[in-house]
Amino acid sequence: MSHDLKSASVSGGLQKRSMRIAGHRTSLALEQEFWSALERIARARSMTLPVMIASIDEKRAKATPEASLASAVRVFVLENRV
Repeated sequence: MSHDLKSASVSGGLQKRSMRIAGHRTSLALEQEFWSALERIARARSMTLPVMIASIDEKRAKATPEASLASAVRVFVLENRV
């Protein structure tokens, strides 16, 4: 599985990053504080950010497919803060 990451700032304090998850490209817009927390969690787990986000996305798709990936990532950060 290929994972790559690109980022760009968007208005409203969100930072948008594009990545490949499960073979498809997707974009995720989060506040910088959430990106920073995700990076800390990924480092603590010895994972790349795209791999960790793919894991969050897989769990989201099974548990609450109607939820957005951004919402699932925010909840993950709040539940797993390092």
